Amino acid sequence: MPVNTAKYKSIINELADKQAILVAVSKTKPVEDIFELYNLGHRDFGENYVQELVDKSVILPADIRWHFIGHLQSNKVKYIAPFVHLIHGVDSFKLLKEISKQGEKAGRRIDCLLQVHIAQEESKFGFNEEELILAMDQVNSLNMTHVRICGLMGMASFTTDMNVVRTEFKQLKKIFEDTRTRLPVSQHPMEILSMGMSSDYKIALDEGTTMVRIGSLLFGEREKKG
Repeated sequence: MPVNTAKYKSIINELADKQAILVAVSKTKPVEDIFELYNLGHRDFGENYVQELVDKSVILPADIRWHFIGHLQSNKVKYIAPFVHLIHGVDSFKLLKEISKQGEKAGRRIDCLLQVHIAQEESKFGFNEEELILAMDQVNSLNMTHVRICGLMGMASFTTDMNVVRTEFKQLKKIFEDTRTRLPVSQHPMEILSMGMSSDYKIALDEGTTMVRIGSLLFGEREKKG
């Protein structure tokens, strides 16, 4: 399926009105599709799989801002630490410490989002609000200088009831506002609230998201990994 460039331009205009960033979710998609959006001026792309991200980063232009949006295992951090632009979905303090460790080895500070569990499904990853505050306090006490918490991310329940989705996004926005000032000055600004995907990004925009992750509306349904 060709890239839906008309939809891309429409979404970009919607997001510009709300000052939100589009992460084009390119997981499992060929580099030709990424080049098509790149040639329209897009630079933020999201990948779910470490090896696929590493492989694409070698082939594609160096000014692409790569977002890792999948569930990241601690033993895989070292492979993306030298170049990743933003790691979404940091869901444990153990992972945050490993990112800091690999950031020090790579000689850079790695930007991250902490994932908050807002969905009804237990299978979703993320901190609850109490764990989130504890993690932030630990960052304060340990003075972790090679990782920066730039904001929060969350995924709504997989449901057709958009009232549920809206309620969960409202909850995440409130948590974001309540916790964004807990970090030390060295960690600020904590300005990114990443919520909203192809099926619910319009609701997320209403509820104050600053970053959306959209794949299927742009690239079509993704192929399943074998």
